[in-house]
Amino acid sequence: MQTLEQLISPEASAWPTLLKWIEQARNHCRVIKKDQSSAERELFTMQMPTSSPMGAVIYETGGILIHYGWLRILGSGSFQLPRGLMDWNFSKSFKESGEKPQYLLVADDVIGGYFALNGGSLGNNLGKVYYFSPKDLVWHNLNFTYTEFLAWALNGDLEAFYQGLFWQNWQEEVKQLDGNQVFVFTPDLNEDKVIAIDQRQKREVNIETHYNACFVKKDKFEMAYSVE
Repeated sequence: MQTLEQLISPEASAWPTLLKWIEQARNHCRVIKKDQSSAERELFTMQMPTSSPMGAVIYETGGILIHYGWLRILGSGSFQLPRGLMDWNFSKSFKESGEKPQYLLVADDVIGGYFALNGGSLGNNLGKVYYFSPKDLVWHNLNFTYTEFLAWALNGDLEAFYQGLFWQNWQEEVKQLDGNQVFVFTPDLNEDKVIAIDQRQKREVNIETHYNACFVKKDKFEMAYSVE
């Protein structure tokens, strides 16, 4: 176990580079202010140095909101996004400190999609980001490293990636959404795919409840463990 002092290296931190990326991003982006004690606790638990992009995001941010809050990149947690990366993964991708995660949840979106770094359980591409899509309840390999995922979130064509999933005035509704909530739709996005998003009813649910419904209650979502 490295000490906090060993993990924090201001002269070698990846944050100045990431900050330039954020300032030059094509997509709307907002860095959430960190809580210092939470940042230190998350970084120490993660044992990830700030010289790595993930370590820098954990230590320097409470999280990063992309595309007016549609996409949420996990940092060390905050009032607005009250889920630190390690805190959120505990009991999901690993159960004991020091255990190798089967995958690492690094981001999610407001429609119940999850982005995870593959530790071996999502497919053959170790260390690559996979996306769990609410449209088909399948993990899709995006073939991004974590750093490439950050670059894509900041500059990629999110309108194309989420084509058909934005509804009228979605920005205002997403703005009101709690960082611990996602929207669920009736009928579900994986059902009746002909129905337009604006014609579906939606409601907010707690993201922990949503995650459990997707990955724990197998009888309800038996396709949730499928991988493309």
